[in-house]
Amino acid sequence: MPARDIGLVLLICLAWALNFLTSALAMREIPPFLFTALRFALLALPLLFFLKRPAPGQWPRLLTVALCIGVLHFGLSFSALRLAGDLSSPAIVMQSYIPMTALLAWWVLGERFAWRTGVAIAVSFAGVLVLGFDPLVLDQPLSLLLMLVSAVFLAIGTVLMKGLRGLDVFSQQGWTAVFSVLPLLAISVVLEPGALAQLPQVSWVAWLGALYAAFVSSLLGHGLYYVLVQRHPVAQVTPWLLLVPVLAVGLGIAFWGDRPGPRLWLGGAMVLGGVLIIALRAITKSRVIPASETP
Repeated sequence: MPARDIGLVLLICLAWALNFLTSALAMREIPPFLFTALRFALLALPLLFFLKRPAPGQWPRLLTVALCIGVLHFGLSFSALRLAGDLSSPAIVMQSYIPMTALLAWWVLGERFAWRTGVAIAVSFAGVLVLGFDPLVLDQPLSLLLMLVSAVFLAIGTVLMKGLRGLDVFSQQGWTAVFSVLPLLAISVVLEPGALAQLPQVSWVAWLGALYAAFVSSLLGHGLYYVLVQRHPVAQVTPWLLLVPVLAVGLGIAFWGDRPGPRLWLGGAMVLGGVLIIALRAITKSRVIPASETP
């Protein structure tokens, strides 16, 4: 990629990594499901003007994608982040959705992968197990479980999203936001009693976290990502996104007091290493050899 586009992908990585920190700060005052509902309510406001209708017969798929990603993935991942007490382990474990997506695409869509990708998937999952025995994670094992479940729903939503037609990134984000707000509010009322009543008392820090999640992480980050995948193959952009958990770990150490132990470093390296191999294999598969270069 040219230097300009590398600069854009680095901006995306920084925006998404900072979202772990700003969201964790906000959730000191706003519980996770209500925070997620606020994020999508704020995001829906500008995107309502850009919504496109999906192709006929695709409403059920679009609704399922929105519920899997908007309600279940984000709601559970923010719950895991709040429960974890650190930024490092949730940021790394979230990347397990990539090998999960590869497995689901093989099972559901019949997409085949070579043995090297299979080894990379196994290494990534083994890395999650190693990471789970780090003292930082053992203090809150439920956080690890919630993040893994949230990654499963993100993988399901990603596979289902491949079947959507005629929707750009802003329409996908907009419909996800519209469909997610009410279910998230309902879950918050049941699981987070009194949270809505306390909302007027939260500080500007919490509101800034919600605004950042909606407009910087979602609107700007995903908007720039959409621009890049229009210019370059997805497989060429994806490896750069591995900088997100790396930056998040750095932010956790610098600003959140994270002290990752050897198991977290080793497990994290295994997870991200496996994901990197999967991404590099995708690049190899996406390359087309010009006819003049064929033997």
